[in-house]
Amino acid sequence: MEALVKLVPLTEELLIYLAMDVGIALALLMVMKWLTGAFRKTSVTDELGVKDNFAFGISIAGGMLSLCIVLSSVVGRHVGMGYKDAAMAMLTFGLIGIILVKFGRFAHDKLVLNKVDTPEMIAERSVSVALVDAASLVASAIVLRNIMLWVNGSDMNAVIAITTGFAVVLTMLLVMTRILEFRYARDNQNDSFQGALEGGQIALAIEHAGNLLGTAMIVSAAKNLLIYEPTGYVSNVTGWLLVSVCLTIALHLLVLANKKIILFGMNFRQEVDQQHNIGVAALGFTLSIGNAMIINAVLGG
Repeated sequence: MEALVKLVPLTEELLIYLAMDVGIALALLMVMKWLTGAFRKTSVTDELGVKDNFAFGISIAGGMLSLCIVLSSVVGRHVGMGYKDAAMAMLTFGLIGIILVKFGRFAHDKLVLNKVDTPEMIAERSVSVALVDAASLVASAIVLRNIMLWVNGSDMNAVIAITTGFAVVLTMLLVMTRILEFRYARDNQNDSFQGALEGGQIALAIEHAGNLLGTAMIVSAAKNLLIYEPTGYVSNVTGWLLVSVCLTIALHLLVLANKKIILFGMNFRQEVDQQHNIGVAALGFTLSIGNAMIINAVLGG
């Protein structure tokens, strides 16, 4: 058997760390579920099992996935520190992750989609708004995970770098959405991008979800280009800002070029904006994420 399968030996100490981290991660997921119900003043079980609210399920799934993504950057990070210190570090960074993910959702609701009452629309079963809500949570988590992997240590300098870097990227998502809103209004007789989402435009929601996730993935590649300086607070922020802007512009130009080539002869903007073509929107979703993955791989992600 040993000649066929060669496994890396797992020590008893490593298994204990693994069990401890998985247990803390499960507890944090339960906290996330409780917070979701508390903030929305509703029971998760009732919304999913009794009311069959699919939009609520999409939204809470995005929240759970976002926390798992964040925790994946923390699990195993503190192996060898001692069980007590490792548990405290896992719990601390996990709670920071929950707080920042919740802050990211709050910022998206109040600043990015400021004209849409996201909780109310999800309560009214708006799948389009739920898709964008879930995508924004996962996008925030992707960025947060990569910033956590970028920093070294678990001290206050690391916390400051994580928080400020995350704030910079949230600003990027806000600016990107405003640019898309301007483009949508220009091409659709000054119609409202947010109003279209609120009106149930699923194709537009799918395409925008791809934009959010692709932007998050490409921005995360900045961790491979920037050197972490524990006390370089200003240089860390400006580095993330400048690299994020350049990578985001490069991604969207590349996606646009891909669409013009693949959908040659088709007015793909009209297909999504006015004809609600989910197939074309799904292609845009795939191109945004796919190109971001390729660039990430090239840059060593």
